[in-house]
Amino acid sequence: MNIIKTKLPGVVIIEPQVFGDARGFFMETWNRSRYEAAGIPATFVQDNVSFSRYGILRGLHFQNPHPQGKLVYALQGEVFDVAVDIRPDSPTFGQWVSVVLSAENKQQMFVPAGYAHGFCVTSETALFAYKCTDVYTPAAEGCVLWNDPDLGIPWPVANPTLNSRDGQALRLRDIPRERLPSP
Repeated sequence: MNIIKTKLPGVVIIEPQVFGDARGFFMETWNRSRYEAAGIPATFVQDNVSFSRYGILRGLHFQNPHPQGKLVYALQGEVFDVAVDIRPDSPTFGQWVSVVLSAENKQQMFVPAGYAHGFCVTSETALFAYKCTDVYTPAAEGCVLWNDPDLGIPWPVANPTLNSRDGQALRLRDIPRERLPSP
């Protein structure tokens, strides 16, 4: 397993070890002791899978209270995946990183609690998996506007398909500080 650090504290890209032959491949998508040894000391309590078509954008989502850390990866297809530091007292507040996650490259990204997360499907369809460190809590959910000009994320789809909540989200600077997670 190879760990690639990003400019955001705790956000890492993971390249799992893949064992392939003429039959296909095998890989571990999570092994607590291996991931802890690599600096990802997460205890996961909920797994999610989403299926989306080309141009669907989900995010930028967060929870506070009950922030969720997420280990994310594509089981099928390809997504442009983004993590944004939304912790007001963090030195990297408002900064973001992105990675292309695909069934082909088999990479994962760990997004710690305290970050907003979103992705856009760039293949015909995508099956996307999340391991979460806290349960989904509807009353705690929040959303940062996907195309917030202060963030300047270069989404790969000009006019993505959004749900109403994501399309009406606030810019990061307009979200009350008390709604955002602490570092």
